[in-house]
Amino acid sequence: MQKETRPRIVIATPLNEELTSRISTELPECEIVSAPDLQPPARYPGDWPGDPNFTRTAEQQQRYEELLATADALFAVPDESGTLLGKIVEKNDKLRWVHTTAAGGGAQIKRANISPERLETFTATTSAGVHGQTLTEYALFGVLAGAKDLPRIQEDQRNSHWPEPRWTMRALADMTVLVLGLGGIGSRTAAVFSAVGARVWGASRSGRPVDGLDRVIPMDELHGALGEVDALVVTLPGTSATRHLVDTEFLDALKDDAVVVNVGRGSVIDEAALVEVLDRGKISFAALDVTEREPLAPESPLWRHEKVMITPHNAALSNKEPERVVDLFIENAKAWLAGEEMKNVVDKVHFY
Repeated sequence: MQKETRPRIVIATPLNEELTSRISTELPECEIVSAPDLQPPARYPGDWPGDPNFTRTAEQQQRYEELLATADALFAVPDESGTLLGKIVEKNDKLRWVHTTAAGGGAQIKRANISPERLETFTATTSAGVHGQTLTEYALFGVLAGAKDLPRIQEDQRNSHWPEPRWTMRALADMTVLVLGLGGIGSRTAAVFSAVGARVWGASRSGRPVDGLDRVIPMDELHGALGEVDALVVTLPGTSATRHLVDTEFLDALKDDAVVVNVGRGSVIDEAALVEVLDRGKISFAALDVTEREPLAPESPLWRHEKVMITPHNAALSNKEPERVVDLFIENAKAWLAGEEMKNVVDKVHFY
């Protein structure tokens, strides 16, 4: 009788020994394979790509790819490279599941250019929701920075200037905040803004009611509501349908002095349009943790714009991120083994 083999899970990203051991302990029915010597060192918690200066020898690269080709499941997209994932998927016909460490991991699957037929043979899941708390805090921080006019505060402080007469700040309780995208991050963001007293609207493709929101707006009815919006929080993924959704027409439709925050994907906002409306005072402040090109080009006017706050796509990062991703992976792995529904399954049409 042929001995039944255990499903093999290959760790395809830098992961410390403690968390690798946790996966092994929680999933005794699986063979967990990790090759730390073939992985770049992590520079900080949640550094899934690892040190970009790390290189493999030709022999190490061959070993790495051969290891990936033995997997029934992958923890992370190897090297975060769509090219390598595509190569491994086509070579390894027993691969049945890929879990991405990114919330927007659908984009990684799309970049792999896997044939439609092969896409149907495996499941891809993302780490959406893991970053919900940190991104929600950033969204709140960004809207508050705009509402309280942080650039003016900082300029007065630098100049030791005590203005007379004093000027008023906006209060969240007097503002309508539109959350664009009501997935895990968007829903949590909406709940927090509601808790601090704002009137909170949400927009989604379905337009289905969501607990805690004052109003949910279908996307095809969105423009008619923008004239009442004081602050926009973008949590949408980057897809062909969302690219430059927030353009000049969209931004001009918002209330004067509106605040814009993006914790979704940089491609959702047309940056040239944003700069133009900022320059003419239509938008009062923008907090951007993501940009269309990353790193943001040194020549981008966003760097030097007095009404813009730029952060290097690190709003989601925290010391707890790796263990939260591992917890989600273990939960999904147990569902996978039991043939049950998994969380955050990638839509292979829209890739989110």
